[in-house]
Amino acid sequence: MKLDVTTLANETAGQIDLDDSIFGVEVRRDILHRVVTWQLAKRRAGTHKAKGRSEIVGTTKKAYRQKGTGRARRGNLKTNIMRGGGVVHGPLPRDHGFDLPKKVRALGLKCALSAKAKDGKLAVLEAAKAETHKTKSLVEQLAKLGWENALIIDGAEIDTQFERAARNIEGVDLLPQQGANVYDILRRDRLVLTRAAVEALEARLK
Repeated sequence: MKLDVTTLANETAGQIDLDDSIFGVEVRRDILHRVVTWQLAKRRAGTHKAKGRSEIVGTTKKAYRQKGTGRARRGNLKTNIMRGGGVVHGPLPRDHGFDLPKKVRALGLKCALSAKAKDGKLAVLEAAKAETHKTKSLVEQLAKLGWENALIIDGAEIDTQFERAARNIEGVDLLPQQGANVYDILRRDRLVLTRAAVEALEARLK
């Protein structure tokens, strides 16, 4: 698959040949769903916590005598049916993550890349380098290219000026190639890869 390479100045910088085994695979929605679910599960903090009966600070004294009051018998005030009492089977800190085979994760990334290529939402950038760290200049360049909602993936190292200019732009995310993932690719309308990112992703997924 051949794709035109563009620059930030919206000029053509030749073409690039994309590997069909990575950018042209069958898009499987079930695989994408599995990988996104796995990612979001790992992202959960799992720090939710409710106090049980034994953790409540309070008296264990019997509220009133067992018989003769005409009321229901009442013992410990820390039980779950009392206001301020403990919670029965409440949430405890835990890890929500689960294992997913490496082959499934790799296939999910291929499916995400192929989905963007199939929809015409994939673009290749010559280099993600900015002459200035000013956000205004980069916003104007991206607007001319039509990349208002985009994920830009660069090589192993990101240009400092470009990173500083892009980090305040709403709707634009920037990642190094080692951070490329299914969730971030799918949540943005357009995927922009630099030449370095294409080479690194092909080497990573072959």
